Amino acid sequence: MDVINRRDRVLMALAAVLTAAAGLTKGVGGLTAFIAAGVALAVLATLVSSAVEAMGSSVGPAMLGILQSALGNLPELLILVFALRKGLTGVVQATIVGSILANVALILGMAFVVGGLRHGTQRFPGGAARDIGLTLLLAVFALAVPSLTSTLHTPADGHERALSVIVAIVLLAAFALLLVYTLLAERSARSDGEVAHADGWPLWLALTVLAVTGVLAALASDWFVAALEPAVKTLGISDAFAGLVVVAIAGNAVENVVGVQLFAKNQSEAALQVVLQSPLQIAMVVAPVVLLLAPALGAGGFTLVLPPLLLASLLLSAFIAVLVVFDGESTWYEGVVLIGLYVLIAASFWWG
Repeated sequence: MDVINRRDRVLMALAAVLTAAAGLTKGVGGLTAFIAAGVALAVLATLVSSAVEAMGSSVGPAMLGILQSALGNLPELLILVFALRKGLTGVVQATIVGSILANVALILGMAFVVGGLRHGTQRFPGGAARDIGLTLLLAVFALAVPSLTSTLHTPADGHERALSVIVAIVLLAAFALLLVYTLLAERSARSDGEVAHADGWPLWLALTVLAVTGVLAALASDWFVAALEPAVKTLGISDAFAGLVVVAIAGNAVENVVGVQLFAKNQSEAALQVVLQSPLQIAMVVAPVVLLLAPALGAGGFTLVLPPLLLASLLLSAFIAVLVVFDGESTWYEGVVLIGLYVLIAASFWWG
């Protein structure tokens, strides 16, 4: 265990203690349980950041982003399953859109601000950035197809569930092929002379920490949402706002912290992969899986048909992702604009 420094050991112990505390207070409910679960999520996210940074010496940036986002989106998936089982379809739809929007506007904006203030203009490989941005754009367009057929009253109107299932299967198949493509591309890059360094944690240790932390983060997220429901009713917040903002940010706590920290350390390439892989996996994996599981959760009528404002926010998110990364560089001012845009969109859902 000599490969783990004192800071990381303290962080591991703190994460275990705070997660246990959140579990003990979940029965209390109210503000205490809400704060305990939120603090536990923040510390777990910091621990994931350490593991991700350690893995950076063993895998390429693209695969690193895929692995981290897969574990980071586990709480999101469980939150959506839990909400759908309760019949909160509006919250589920808003959370899917909010998770994508938060990553490409709020989190990317915060990362640009922090990185830009510390390091000035930051640059990342434009080709890789455009690839992931365009992939996200295509995935979001696919998610929007059932909504468009319903809104435009096409002959497919009335068959939204069947069309949503087709979209889900196509997206899952596309993501599987994306994994194959990424693995082959990184293998080719290393065979051309790019060699991984052996510094940091062993790969098995980093993977173990990521796996355990992902499970703990899933539990903490579940407790967080359970404690949040009474607060939402007390404050009079709409289900749409709760899903789009509060639940979406809580479920993506891991990526939120990791992406900002990596930009702060001037690791912009890895950071961009982490931040954009999360909404990409929400669109191509989490949303399709939730849709296919819906009948088993007692929500057989659940579809990908979104209300008009959610649909517009979803499409806008995809365009934002492509536009901000297309030039291969970022500044703190771009981050400020992204955060401002997120605030405006979120405010439009305050009343429902």
